Amino acid sequence: MDAVVEIASFENAPCGFVAFDDRGKILEINARLADWLDRERADLLGSPVREILSRASRVVFETSLIPLLKMNQKIDGVSLDLVRRDGTKLPILLSGERSGTGETAVTRLVLLNAGGRRNYERELAEARATAEAQLATEAKEGELREQFVAILGHDLRNPLAALSSAIRMLAKSTTGDRERLIAAHAEDSIQRMSRLIDTTLDFARVRLGAGFELDLSGSARLGDQIQLVVHELSSANPDRKIDLDMDLQYKPSCDVWRIGQLLSNLLANALCHGDPEQPVSARVSCKEDALTISVTNKGEPIPPEMMEQLFDPFKRPKTTSKHGLGLGLFIVSEIAKAHEGEMQVASDSGTTEFSFRMPYSPDT
Repeated sequence: MDAVVEIASFENAPCGFVAFDDRGKILEINARLADWLDRERADLLGSPVREILSRASRVVFETSLIPLLKMNQKIDGVSLDLVRRDGTKLPILLSGERSGTGETAVTRLVLLNAGGRRNYERELAEARATAEAQLATEAKEGELREQFVAILGHDLRNPLAALSSAIRMLAKSTTGDRERLIAAHAEDSIQRMSRLIDTTLDFARVRLGAGFELDLSGSARLGDQIQLVVHELSSANPDRKIDLDMDLQYKPSCDVWRIGQLLSNLLANALCHGDPEQPVSARVSCKEDALTISVTNKGEPIPPEMMEQLFDPFKRPKTTSKHGLGLGLFIVSEIAKAHEGEMQVASDSGTTEFSFRMPYSPDT
């Protein structure tokens, strides 16, 4: 005897509903599902439920789902395909339950249209695959570029050192003022090139993930290193004045050479962008709570649009005519991070100050 199923509550639902008996004959089907199939509901009543499924889905339905329903009385979230009148497929998610036994058993299925979901999942998978492939390509190309830069930097060191040695020997052997001046200019250019190579290698090292390896063994020589940095920049800029105020009450645990590099880059930046008629001030202090270094210059303030990019690599003011890679402040920032310190910048109408602070305690 056929079972009668009440489905009035499903007529306006956004899902499909079908009920069939133990022989697989459709007892009831709502208008929504009939519309999906592009079939008349009256034509579907009494027909095998398997006919609304695609060929592959029929196999799954009859060999897996029907036995599961008989054993567990319900199924949930199964992905199958319906077949429309014109033969096209409609992906659905199916859940159902079985009640009764034997010839009186009735199975009720609720179906959700999964076409949009499948398209979204497919597009998401394709987009993810494309993004992963692009990232892999970019990462490989980036690594090759940075390795090339690092290798190039190393290969430039030996001929540059030989050239510097030869120029110094020529400068000692010559007696002419003109020749000595040419040799001095050549040595200045070599030193500038050497600094560019060092900066480039530091950048490559950071971008390749190696970071800075700190040598903390020479902390006692920090004062000497600070004096040396100021002397070198004063010699390279004889027409500029650098005021140094140093108060090292303690010897902080730090990489002396790297801290000197940090100060050198800050001073070079101040000399480059500050008012050439005004002195540059450097203050170095190590008290009980922290090592602090600040460099101050007079002149035009840093444009607001540049403030957030100051420590990014290859960022240089568009108005500057000075040569450089735009890596000096980036290296400063990385040295500060390696020492677990921080950088701060303040710039107003007359003064710009870069400051470094590294927390420190003599007891630690």
